[in-house]
This record gives sequence, C-alpha cells and structure tokens, in this order.
Amino acid sequence: MSIKSDNRHLYLQVIDRLKQDIQEGVYKEREKLPSEFDLAKQLGVSRATLREALRILEEENVIIRRHGVGTFVNAKPLFTSGIEQLNSVTNMIEQAGMKPGTIFLDSLTTGPTEEDIRRFSCSPDEEMVMIERVRTANGEPVVYCLDKIPAKILPGPLSYENESIFHMLEVKSNRKITYAVAQIEPIGYHEKISPILECEPETALLVLKQMHFDEMDVPILYSVNYFKADKFSFHVLRKRI
Repeated sequence: MSIKSDNRHLYLQVIDRLKQDIQEGVYKEREKLPSEFDLAKQLGVSRATLREALRILEEENVIIRRHGVGTFVNAKPLFTSGIEQLNSVTNMIEQAGMKPGTIFLDSLTTGPTEEDIRRFSCSPDEEMVMIERVRTANGEPVVYCLDKIPAKILPGPLSYENESIFHMLEVKSNRKITYAVAQIEPIGYHEKISPILECEPETALLVLKQMHFDEMDVPILYSVNYFKADKFSFHVLRKRI
C-alpha cells in the first residue's frame, strides 16, 4: 500500500492514493480512517507529509476531522447543481431521484425592513410576507429556507407546504421568476438552524442568498437558504473573456 515514488510532491501522491482508496471502497463513507501513525506507516511517508495531505482533503470536504475522535470519510453530496443554473430546491431533490417534502414552520406579515425597502424598491408602508420552512428529501431535513415576498403580489391565503415557491408564484400569482442575483458563503455550526437540520456539530452549512426577478426585471422574492454542506455541492462554469 506504500506510495510509489514519482516526480510530484509526496503529499500530492498521498492525496491521490487516499482518493483512489475511497473511490474503490477501501474506506467507505463515514468510516474512520486509521490513526495518523498507522496510516503514515502504511503509505510509507512521514506524519508531516500525511498531515499536509489530510489538511487539503479536509478543505476539499473529502474527509472530516473530529477533534479527539479521529478522521472520517465524508459522505458524497446527494445533490449537485451549477450555481449559474437557477434551480428550485424541489427540482434539485427530484433530479436526485428523491421525494421532496416540506415542514412548514411559520408565516407572518410584517412591515419592510430598511434592507427590504432597498432590495424591493418598495415604500415603508408596504407589507412583506416572510415564510419559514424546512425542505426534506425522502423525509430527511436538508435545507432551511427563509423567503420574503411583497404581500401585494400574493393572491390571498396560500399553502406553502407542498409546492416550490417558484411554482406557487408562477401558477397562482402569474409571476415567473427568470433570473436571480446570488451570494453563497460557508458557515459553521448555527445554534438555531443546525439542530433543525439534524446536523452533526462538525457539519458546515452553505448559505445561499438570492434576490429573484421576474420577466419585467421586478424583484419579487428574496430567499436565504441554508444547505447541509455534506448533502449539497455547487459548482460554477467560468469562461475566459
């Protein structure tokens, strides 16, 4: 099992070897890796070289290190999407061959905050509807969602439990979302949201903040979605100009 010498740095060879072992099932998802001492000995490298490889693998979310417990193989993301694709959470779950569901937490109508006035270009006396939900995949909570919509575009009482917000706005409000401006950032453990999503303390969250616009370039939906980082993977296609 030891590393065979080639012209690359040893830690790069270790990274490739461990990725290969994980892909071939030598180490399975959520399985604990051997200790640093044993793994370095098996690979025939120093512990310093191994630590550098493990550090990079952790940054790539291939492994997760739990202080005082050990190093584990991360589960592969169940859902993946190009960040340049405007895709609803419902569609992402369905495309993974799983059944989407919703746990409805709260819905309230309030006055706009200063940020809402800026985002929606609305007046201070307009009302906003805020919807709080958890989206599930085959019954497992995977995304915590906060959505804000101007009350004036909603046609009365609506059900938020069984439909995507995109579908609801298009069918019941005749407002089709055509694009969004998005910001994504990783965060660690969140005192409120991580327990709702049944996250392990070491599980990070990906926060996707999006302002959605309709065909007339009118902002109609602001959403903040907290994705379990071990379940979702986002990528972007970048072209040279």
